[in-house]
Amino acid sequence: MLVSSLPTPVVLIEESRLLRNLDDMAVRAEAGGVVLRPHTKTHKSVDLARMQLDRGARGITVAKVGEAEVFAAAGFDDIRLAYVTLGTDKWNRLIKLEKDGVRISFCVDTPEGASAVAAHYSERGRSARVLLEIDAGYHRCGIRWDAPGLAAFARELDEMDGIELIGILTHAGDAYHGPQEEGESRADALRRASCDERDRMLDVAVRLAEAGVIPAPSLSVAGSSFEISIGSTPSLRYFENVTRGGFRITEIRPGNYVFHDATQVGLGVAPYTNCALTVRATVISRHRNPDGGERLFLDAGKKVLTSDGAFGHEGYGVLLYNERDMSPLPHHVISALSEEHGWLSVHGGSTLSVGDTVRIVPNHACVVVNTQRYLYLVDDEDVLDTWAVSAQGRVV
Repeated sequence: MLVSSLPTPVVLIEESRLLRNLDDMAVRAEAGGVVLRPHTKTHKSVDLARMQLDRGARGITVAKVGEAEVFAAAGFDDIRLAYVTLGTDKWNRLIKLEKDGVRISFCVDTPEGASAVAAHYSERGRSARVLLEIDAGYHRCGIRWDAPGLAAFARELDEMDGIELIGILTHAGDAYHGPQEEGESRADALRRASCDERDRMLDVAVRLAEAGVIPAPSLSVAGSSFEISIGSTPSLRYFENVTRGGFRITEIRPGNYVFHDATQVGLGVAPYTNCALTVRATVISRHRNPDGGERLFLDAGKKVLTSDGAFGHEGYGVLLYNERDMSPLPHHVISALSEEHGWLSVHGGSTLSVGDTVRIVPNHACVVVNTQRYLYLVDDEDVLDTWAVSAQGRVV
């Protein structure tokens, strides 16, 4: 089957770029002495997750219980929810997975949430494996890395019946903010975010050991069994592991690295030639504006291309002039989206005609995948395989 035979809009994954991205992160994890536990919310694909395990990943990360159920049904037996998980229905579903032999772990970050987890699990004669979520600078969920009561809260967790505190976890979402000071380069911003994420998590581990909450690593044994889990694709661009108080980062959880997108390009994480996922769309209409400019419309709108912006980019995705060398098409901007239409503004005239197809690097690949039922693995113009988005729509 040829790509040209597929109806548009359609999401394509270039095999050679995908494999290179998978191998690069596996090498980076090995060099850093960390476990690679990739976040599957990016691709929601059983097929792709198996490729990650084949290349050295140990276990997977998900965000939702429904995703955990899909991957468990496919045979994955070590699943971490990098998410504060609350609710009796969700806990019961996770307990069922554990009874089926799946190692499940998830996050807590408040005394109220932890107490509820502990009560539910202890009443059933079980212990939930939990990681204390740390806010290392993103200021989303998690207790701040420098909170005065952090050690006391961790001690409370460790003493609760129904909870087994196995580690700490963070997400460096602030790595997506880019340079924050005048004169700071994109590379400097990524290094800063990476060092902050790493150092603040190691500081937390040292504080917990000094407070007697967790054992300090033995000098006769390399490292510690206490898990220190970090990772976003941007913050791992310049990740280097270090030892502090005997502790080292034990795990990374990147997700977007499998595809990359316009956001990663804008941040300086990867070039366009590393972007494995593109959207193929068709020009369905073309009109001239009263001011002499032109507007074209694509058959890919919000329901395919995300309305997320991308650091360093204008518009809602980057049109490619040549998908082989991944060079952007100049003077064309996807300036707006409606549900089924991409509004394409053109400055200086366009060579595109109604019926032409285009390739687009989306701003945020993870959101694009979640809109699809299938992804098509391709080698240039040849369709190699069709992958179901197995966890598509699994939002709880």
